[in-house]
Amino acid sequence: MSEVYRQAEGKDAQQLLDVTYRAYQLIRELGLHWPAATADLALIEDNIATNECYVLEIDGNVEATITLSKSGEVKAVTDLPFVKWFAVNPERSGKGYGGKLLDWVEEHIIHGKLGASAVTLATAQKHPWLVPMYERRGYERILELDAQNGDGIMYLMRKTLTAQPYYNLKGIER
Repeated sequence: MSEVYRQAEGKDAQQLLDVTYRAYQLIRELGLHWPAATADLALIEDNIATNECYVLEIDGNVEATITLSKSGEVKAVTDLPFVKWFAVNPERSGKGYGGKLLDWVEEHIIHGKLGASAVTLATAQKHPWLVPMYERRGYERILELDAQNGDGIMYLMRKTLTAQPYYNLKGIER
């Protein structure tokens, strides 16, 4: 089995559309107004061209994708990198592909390439498992937002990527 982590290209658009559309089924059922949930081929192509879209390819098939935004959705509240459009082929759910891709993007792109000490993302309070999943991965809620568009409360979440020194009361690093 070959695993390839790479930036998406225009030729990947159809596979990304398929994976994203199927992965975002619950998002549509919950009535969330996320662009990725109803994206068409043109929007996927625009996402690849405008942002840094990454994929995990297994044996030549795109199985997971995530986008590092260049659009500045959260620039009003933080300069930290923002990831979005995270999707995993539902047929491969539970194999850890999404976690592997997210780990790779955090380590090699956000921390390694950009030198950022943390990353942000946003998710909906009403989604039944996303908030706890991100919290298990080390993300913490830092801001509650309500765009008044029917999505309800959205959490902006942050994960620290660099180990910060820990000092005890005597000032000894542990």
